[in-house]
Order: sequence, then structure tokens, then C-alpha cells
Amino acid sequence: MRPLTDELKTIAGAAAVPVVLLWIVEVVNLVLGGGLDRFGIRPRETDGLPGIIWAPFIHVSVVHLVANSGPLFVLSVLVLLRGLRAFLLLTAIVMIGGGFALWLVGRPNSVQIGASGVIFGYLGYLLVSGIVERSLGSILVALVVLALYGTTLWGLLPGQPGVSFEGHITGFVTGGLAAWLSSSTMRDRGARQRSKHGSAAGRWP
Repeated sequence: MRPLTDELKTIAGAAAVPVVLLWIVEVVNLVLGGGLDRFGIRPRETDGLPGIIWAPFIHVSVVHLVANSGPLFVLSVLVLLRGLRAFLLLTAIVMIGGGFALWLVGRPNSVQIGASGVIFGYLGYLLVSGIVERSLGSILVALVVLALYGTTLWGLLPGQPGVSFEGHITGFVTGGLAAWLSSSTMRDRGARQRSKHGSAAGRWP
């Protein structure tokens, strides 16, 4: 029991790191009077490309960050249950892939900032994993995510003032694609291993 408790503490600590980092950046941004906001994603502007990396760390206000902190922590914990490597890889895919997609399709003359795209990327990953993997663990996690954040999926729809639904969609789709590709890779690897074992068994005298 104790090793499991220690593992959960380690996972919770790892999930807290990005949240703490976002708050440090927010304090700096407050001191600078919002001076970091200009480093967000500016769709289809070449000098807005670096924002793909920086935008998830910047928030327009403390209220904005408070709204993102809880979901970011909880969903990070659920992704970290799959391992640190999976968490880091997914985060990079969602940030870069989803950020570039947002740069392509985002509203013109806008500056896109906030961790919402990453949060929706985790949502998409965990929900699609439950569908394509069909294991008990992934299904249970998907059900927990739906119970906690099902209403958050309304953020994928347009029409909410001050909300970048494009960022939500690009993050969600990128996370979902990552889950599908990961599941396909695992199935292919399993099929090759079964084929190899079957061939070896067939050769046994």
C-alpha cells in the first residue's frame, strides 16, 4: 500500500510543477503590466510562430489562470498515470502540433494565449484512449474525465466571448490523434510480437 501512496505523491508532485510554473510566469506578467501577452500566437504571422512555444505559459489575467489551474493539474495527474515519458511526449505534441494548427486556423489580428489548448489536448487524449484502447483502465479514466469535465467540452463550440474555441479544437484534435496513433502503434507492435512467437513455435521440432 505504501509504495502506491508514494507513487501517487510523486505523480501529484510532477503534475504540480507546470501549474507552479504558470503562476510564476503570471506574477512576472503582472509585474510587467501584461508585457508578456505579446508573445502569444499571432495566426498566420511569421513573427507569431514563436508563440507556439510561449503561449501556453501566458494568461490574460489571474482569473484566466485560476480557471485553468485545476483542470491542468487533475488531467496532468491522469496522463502521468501512463508514465512521465508519455506525459512529456503528449505535452510536446499538443503544444507544438496544436499550437501550429492554431497558428494556421486562428482568427486573424488576434493574440492567442493560455494553457486551454493543452488542457483540451489532454482531454482529447484521455477520452479517445478510452475508445480506441478499450482496456478497463483507459475506459475508467475516460469516464472520470467525462464526469469531471464533460461540460467543458462546450468550449469546443464558437460564440463564447473572449474564448478561443479554435485553440480548444486544435488542442482536442491533436490530443485525440496522439491517442489514436499511440494505440495503433501498440497494436502493430503486439501483432508483430505474436507473429514472431507463432513463427518460432511453428519451427519447434
